[in-house]
Amino acid sequence: MTVGGPQFDEPVAVVAAGPEGGRRSEVLGALLDVPAAALRVPAGSYLVISHGPETGRGDAYLPGHDEPYPYLAEPFGAGPALARPPRRVEMTLPDTLLRHFAVVDTPDTGTLGLPGGRVLLDGVSRAGALLFVVSAEQTLAAADLELLAGVAKDDVTVFFVVTPAPGSSWSGVHADEYPADEYPADGHPVHGPVDPTAGLVIEQDIPIDPVSVVCDAHRAALLAAVPGLAAAQWFALDPATGDTAYLRRALQDWAIDESLRRASGNPPVIENITRPVRIRSDVHDSGWADRLDGLARTWAHRVRQHLALDLANIHLRCVQDLIFGTGCAGLAEALDREMHALSLCAMNESEAAVDQILDEIISLVFSDAAADDARRRVAVAVRLKLADRPRSRSLERALLVTALGGVEGMAGADAVAVLPAYSGAVDATILPPLGVGLLGGCYQHWSRPGNLSASRARSWLQRVLREVELQLSREVSRRFEELRLALGSVVVDAVDSRRMLA
Repeated sequence: MTVGGPQFDEPVAVVAAGPEGGRRSEVLGALLDVPAAALRVPAGSYLVISHGPETGRGDAYLPGHDEPYPYLAEPFGAGPALARPPRRVEMTLPDTLLRHFAVVDTPDTGTLGLPGGRVLLDGVSRAGALLFVVSAEQTLAAADLELLAGVAKDDVTVFFVVTPAPGSSWSGVHADEYPADEYPADGHPVHGPVDPTAGLVIEQDIPIDPVSVVCDAHRAALLAAVPGLAAAQWFALDPATGDTAYLRRALQDWAIDESLRRASGNPPVIENITRPVRIRSDVHDSGWADRLDGLARTWAHRVRQHLALDLANIHLRCVQDLIFGTGCAGLAEALDREMHALSLCAMNESEAAVDQILDEIISLVFSDAAADDARRRVAVAVRLKLADRPRSRSLERALLVTALGGVEGMAGADAVAVLPAYSGAVDATILPPLGVGLLGGCYQHWSRPGNLSASRARSWLQRVLREVELQLSREVSRRFEELRLALGSVVVDAVDSRRMLA
């Protein structure tokens, strides 16, 4: 949960995804007027592109380092040799389209697996839009359909781009000729005028456009599996032509509307300005303080239980991958993806618990919470209280797995800021951010030819997961205790003064 809801506090962005071979980098290069090679990043890393006065260097963010490393993709130069792939690489471009939204390019969907899919879905929900790129000869795999089914459950806008097969082109065809609004609700293109009295399509002798047929086939196949994406917009685009006018206009129009929606739902809070609030007449008999204590303990216990169950499932998946998949050489990469998803799970479940706690305490204290906008004002006040408490500031923490199987803690906003794949939400949560990642030494250790013992790898994995569980449980307990103290202080101030943040 975020103050005002994630849809209001996050910066607007478009997340680009798709299978390998879909020419996604070429589409983004044509959209942003740069060579596709300039958008290359290490495998498994996210690329976040924002607006800047000039083409900037790429900054690679690695767990365990407070400062980013300079990373320059071809043809602008060669990046440094990194001990492990960065969680994300950030760069700036002067394209005016980026004034409206950032672009987040993701790893190929076939490489994500279950934890990587969760990370991508979390990024899409925060960004607001998904740009899914697939080539004409590809069929959507089970992993793609599962990902898109998850997107369909969220309130996000989806754009599909169909490209010609690698090595071919759609010469002589207007690239963006087929947006979704040209399709009726049943997913079939209309090839002739409609007779309103008969309700039937009167076929005419119109040449069949092969590009239209390809887009229609892709859309029909998708809607058969994921009918919730019927409102998605579709575009046929040949990156070789560079003709992205229709796609640019659609993305820009969406970004303008989305930015206005978020801004209207999240008015600014002026510091040190308060106004009266209505308190229940029976507030002193409501037992809100005891209820707050009980809720904090109960929800902390539930979150710890859920994380323990997630860690058990992570152990099973990693062992399976160790034996039947990439082996010891891929252990660090697989575990880092799992820790990334686990970090998001810990924060999202904790914030959902904060939602429940705030709602119940507010109902016990405020007489007309909706009219006074008490829900949002209490959330903002609690976040400010946590920021002012010295102990709360130490809760901004990164838990880093070492090659020896231990877990080191790094405190501070900079240590945590390098961990997200998409960093738009770092300051939007009520509770201080928390993340887990693997240090580069883990990658180096298990990539050595001499470290091929599956039994040793399993022992190391068990040791790491046990230590991560202990550290996460401790951090969750600390966060809910600090929340209890901060929320209690906000409520006491409101009850005594009958005033709260405006």
